Amino acid sequence: MAVVELQNLVKDYAGFRAIHGVDLTIDDGEFCVFVGPSGCGKSTLLRMIAGLESITGGELRIDGTRVNEQRAAERGLAMVFQTYALYPHMTVRENLAFGLENIKTPKDEIKKRVDDAARMLQIEEHLTRRPKQLSGGQRQRVAIGRAVVREPKVFLFDEPLSNLDAELRVVMRGEISQLHRRLGNTMIYVTHDQVEAMTMADKIVVLKAGLIQQVGSPLDLYNRPANQFVAGFIGSPRMNFMQMTVAEIRNDAILLKDDEGRSFEAAVSPEGVAAGDTVTVGVRPEHLEIGTERGRPVTVETIEQLGGESYLYCQDQSGRPITVHLSGQTRIKAGEEAKVFLPAEAVHVFKEDGAALERLRIGEAA
Repeated sequence: MAVVELQNLVKDYAGFRAIHGVDLTIDDGEFCVFVGPSGCGKSTLLRMIAGLESITGGELRIDGTRVNEQRAAERGLAMVFQTYALYPHMTVRENLAFGLENIKTPKDEIKKRVDDAARMLQIEEHLTRRPKQLSGGQRQRVAIGRAVVREPKVFLFDEPLSNLDAELRVVMRGEISQLHRRLGNTMIYVTHDQVEAMTMADKIVVLKAGLIQQVGSPLDLYNRPANQFVAGFIGSPRMNFMQMTVAEIRNDAILLKDDEGRSFEAAVSPEGVAAGDTVTVGVRPEHLEIGTERGRPVTVETIEQLGGESYLYCQDQSGRPITVHLSGQTRIKAGEEAKVFLPAEAVHVFKEDGAALERLRIGEAA
């Protein structure tokens, strides 16, 4: 196990800066997920930690030791790749043992580690097979097992589930989380899938264009996004956004008006805004109330009835899409007119630069 520290870490490629001075501490035993859209730098950052990419500037420390110039094999890490990277001509047992044989581990120790990893990952019956005889999920277990047998300080995962179908991804998410609980090692995991990040992480690092946007627990990021980018990236379906004007500043809230003059209250700090400012209001789909009595008029375009929950995809009078997530079933029909209401405690407000105003009252629903 190990603490991983990134101090002003920078990566340049021929005049292009991919990583812009990242500062981050990943604590001993923590499951930390790097998440963000394609091209945000998350895999580059992971490869810098692994020793597969050189460091242009700053310092990388593992358990207090600077490792910038250390080779990958000297850092005490093990990496699981998106493509499994198994040797096709070797059996599962041979794939698991190969790295240990290279560092001249005693044969009885290799057998013990391989058997223990196979039992832990439930691939004992596949030890004599070759990768082409395995399913995608079984191959991924072998790739993880190859990392486990090395007994590393830190596990690194680079989008390991992206090649699996949706149902198998759910299963493997659970298995990797169980592995973390059993081993207790520090794990750093890269994904573009915010659902993976939310369900697996102790700590999420949201990246955009080589910069950290926010670091926190899954619920911290969900309940208190630092800016509009994080708010829109974390959560599925994504947060609804609409422009409004600050009409009045109150002690524990601000009063907002939409483009039709309707008023809405937001339980946020007024620091940084003034009456007349244009802001972006965000509300998550499950926090919207829909009916006919109050709120913004919408037209219900399509409905997904899933039995235990319903998704209503609507448009407001300006043509902006608004998604409503309801628990249970609904009697509202596609094509009907309705109104969506924004509860004050559920409203997020973002300034023109995208920064979020502090939310003052977060109820159970928010």
